[in-house]
Amino acid sequence: MQTIKAAVCHEFGKPLEIEDVQLAPPGMGEVEVEVDAVAICHSDISYAEGGFGGPLPAVYGHEAAGRVLTVGAGVQGVAPGDHVCVTLIRACGHCSPCGSGQPTICETPHDGTKGPLTTSDGGTLFQALSCGAFAEKVVVDHSQVVKIPDDIPMEVASVISCGVITGVGAAALAADLRVGQDVVVIGAGGVGLNAIQGARIAGARRIVAVDMLDEKLEVAKEFGATDVVSATEAKPWNAVKKILGRGADVVLVTVGVAEVYSAAPRYLAAGGKVVMVGMPHGDKVASYSPLIMADAGQGLVGSKMGNVVIKRDIPWIIDLYKQGRLKLDELVSGRWTLEQINDAIADTKTGAARRNVILFNR
Repeated sequence: MQTIKAAVCHEFGKPLEIEDVQLAPPGMGEVEVEVDAVAICHSDISYAEGGFGGPLPAVYGHEAAGRVLTVGAGVQGVAPGDHVCVTLIRACGHCSPCGSGQPTICETPHDGTKGPLTTSDGGTLFQALSCGAFAEKVVVDHSQVVKIPDDIPMEVASVISCGVITGVGAAALAADLRVGQDVVVIGAGGVGLNAIQGARIAGARRIVAVDMLDEKLEVAKEFGATDVVSATEAKPWNAVKKILGRGADVVLVTVGVAEVYSAAPRYLAAGGKVVMVGMPHGDKVASYSPLIMADAGQGLVGSKMGNVVIKRDIPWIIDLYKQGRLKLDELVSGRWTLEQINDAIADTKTGAARRNVILFNR
């Protein structure tokens, strides 16, 4: 066991506490990574607020990048010194979803209370999202990491690990978007901007961004939105339909707000689909008319982590970035230290940040 610093949640809704915790060495099939950068995702915040439940104390953080320190027995494909993205996508490789190319919905359970983390006195410490990356180091399953080129900035690599693959994948993979179709992206935050980029890469005709904040809509244009509509309008879906000439073929909901999900089908054309990306708290529900949607041949599609296969899709995303076809540097809006994590979370909750990143300056 070794002692590391981590941001620990002891009580939902309270500030995280920076303290010493214990980290076990990597076991069979596991990789130890020294974290250089970890981005703050709204899912981390929802967990810390109690919106998704889970045991306490806990270490959150799942959007990370760093360098491999050691590997356990049986690990292939990465070695000490390699730069890697660290994701929450823990895939067993043998269940039905994994075997059919859907590792993001792996059915093999993992108990984070029996992971590599313990408190300083040896007590149970929950490794949330199979990562616990709000810490100096992590030990994760080899399926969760992808080797990346050494010249990719770590802060950029960290946002790839969740926000980028979730947004780009939702549009380019989960939505099954066809060239020439029209897309609405509700929410122009970090994931929404990547959904816009994914729709552009997939060949959408029009991409309409919808958000409450005018400044975020201006940024959406820089990332590929052809049109923007303010969500403050009484019926923004009417403005969208006026722009498109009909409803949208795909509506990507990238915010975790149940009321937005209730309104999302109103943006659709006949035969269109709502892709569910943002995750509201577990006690929040949305409502829609099954009659109207069934009659119009519309549907709802879930998208977890963009339905990506990380060993295939992260290299693809990095190549697009190197070609200048995918904006990643521009996603990082704030840089913070681990000791500033509560301030970074508060800034993220304002809705203005694209991605706040915790950097470990060694």
